Amino acid sequence: MHHFASPYQVCSFCVMDNSNPGVTFNDQGQCICCREALARMPHEWWPTPEGRSRLAGMVARIRREMADKPYDVMVGLSGGVDSAYLAHLLRRDFNLRILAVHVDGGWNTEAAVRNIELLVRKLEIDLHTYVVEWQEMRDLQLAYLKAAVLNQDVPQDHAFFSTLYRLSKRFGQRYFLSGVNFSGESVHIPEAGYPAMDARNLLAIHRAHGLSPLHSFPVLGSLNYLWLARIRKQIRIMQPLDYLPYDKEAAKRELIETYGFVDYGSKHQESRFTKFYQEIYLPARYHFDKRRLHYSALIVSGQMMREEALQQLNVPMTSKEQATRDCRFIAKKLGITVEELNRLIALEPVPHEHYANNQWLYQLNRRLRGVAPRKAQ
Repeated sequence: MHHFASPYQVCSFCVMDNSNPGVTFNDQGQCICCREALARMPHEWWPTPEGRSRLAGMVARIRREMADKPYDVMVGLSGGVDSAYLAHLLRRDFNLRILAVHVDGGWNTEAAVRNIELLVRKLEIDLHTYVVEWQEMRDLQLAYLKAAVLNQDVPQDHAFFSTLYRLSKRFGQRYFLSGVNFSGESVHIPEAGYPAMDARNLLAIHRAHGLSPLHSFPVLGSLNYLWLARIRKQIRIMQPLDYLPYDKEAAKRELIETYGFVDYGSKHQESRFTKFYQEIYLPARYHFDKRRLHYSALIVSGQMMREEALQQLNVPMTSKEQATRDCRFIAKKLGITVEELNRLIALEPVPHEHYANNQWLYQLNRRLRGVAPRKAQ
């Protein structure tokens, strides 16, 4: 993602730039990222009455199929807007029986915890919280920082999805309804990111840099994951917000009015670690501003003007004082000095593939599926 020969360029349609070598442009100066998102839009987002009736049909089917089970659907609750609004919608408009799932990796903000409590209580839904053993989480996250790989959110993401598969088995659940949505997350960099479910890679990184064994961390092996996800289809993951004219700002206002929801800041910052990763680690290590992905998605969905996005990008993601406070917090929680954290941030990037991995399995799976992955990293 660093320096290369091409002159600096920003997309003529959205605000993606070529700080990442995966971002290329056509003769009109439009990037591959928004071109792909615009091509997918008619097949992935239905902000129309037809979308709403498709959603109603999907819900009716799920309700019939899960009638003899304790819940209709599982929903992940992070304390953020998208997942909270989804739970609100499914309960208020469809009265679904929801099992809310939360994985506590030790990084929750107070606002996120409060939002989850408010929602669960007012919606009268069951919540299952899995608390990752902190010493293991800490050891794994330090291993990832020492490994100097790109996707530092793997430990949190892996724990979430493996917990989801365990719970689906325990409760006989087949449907996970996700708050991931086209309107705010449609823009991806080709071949960027790294799959959080590559357990072989996770264990190799931990073997190389970890200090204590992972006795209880919920590891889900790659083959087992692909067997459950692709062949058995144990969980069907659906994105109901794609059937609505979903607007995150409007959703946030509704949650604040209805539940006294607490605004926690930017996208995916329900976790103190993710905040550090997006605001400090990525810009320092890869010169990449994650807001470009989000603003570009909003431009694609017609919810933001390019000029406004460019203005917002001129505003620093965080202040020097806030960054200092965040680094102090992260270092203290990980049990290292701020100097050591800064040394880890400054390491030369290392590709995930440098460590043992099952990347070939994921590439094979992607080819078999024949579609681009829909999960924003």
